[in-house]
Amino acid sequence: MQTATAIAEGKYLYCIIASDEAHTFASRGVGERGDDVHLIVGDGLAAVVSDSPIVEYESSRRNMLAHTRVLEEVMQAHALLPVRFGIIAPDEAAIARQLRGPKAEQLRAQLARIEGKLELGLKAFWFEEVIFAEIVADSAEIRRLRDSLAGRAPEETYYERIKLGELIEGEMVRRRAIDAARIMDALRPLADEAQVNAVIIDRMVVNAAFLLPREHEAAFDAAVQALDAELGKRLLFKVVGPVPPYNFVSLMIGWD
Repeated sequence: MQTATAIAEGKYLYCIIASDEAHTFASRGVGERGDDVHLIVGDGLAAVVSDSPIVEYESSRRNMLAHTRVLEEVMQAHALLPVRFGIIAPDEAAIARQLRGPKAEQLRAQLARIEGKLELGLKAFWFEEVIFAEIVADSAEIRRLRDSLAGRAPEETYYERIKLGELIEGEMVRRRAIDAARIMDALRPLADEAQVNAVIIDRMVVNAAFLLPREHEAAFDAAVQALDAELGKRLLFKVVGPVPPYNFVSLMIGWD
């Protein structure tokens, strides 16, 4: 008779904080055993963990939200170094070695760097109908080419349509650079660090993250409101956060 192979038990890892005291958290973590989110402490550093079998968790909405909610609770009282979703240590001793080993000073330095700060994300999007109307109004070449296609069959105008698309794309690239510079020039001075990430859809103008002192949050919000008052007929602004500082923390975790 065959028996099921037992699954080894480990510790699901959420983040690293500075702490000397044992503590438990109210948020439910990832997995069926995620109701015991607690600290593993070592030499002034602590790992936020929950008990877990050593498995590969699905990146489902439920699991990702559970991971994020733990980080959000921890953020209320601590600066943290977030760990990406799905990292499981083989046991408590493996984590303790990370907290006391050669990387401990790097962890402390990163925590000191983000102490008292928060990450805010900003995404800015054009209103499609507005930006295309601007492009057509400002470019005689694009207007002429667009008008020349009216009433003609697609197969007859294949290369002209490609040319029109290239002209519009080039104009969007130019205008995106101008609008992005205007936005970043207004917001970057309020942050200690800024990370500009790739835009992911054509109408996205800015996809950026900002690490700023907590006391600058109100000024940042006011600056976004000022941009919206100036550019709101052309652009939609979305501020996200505070969020865990993934864009400003480089955390390498490994097990012997």
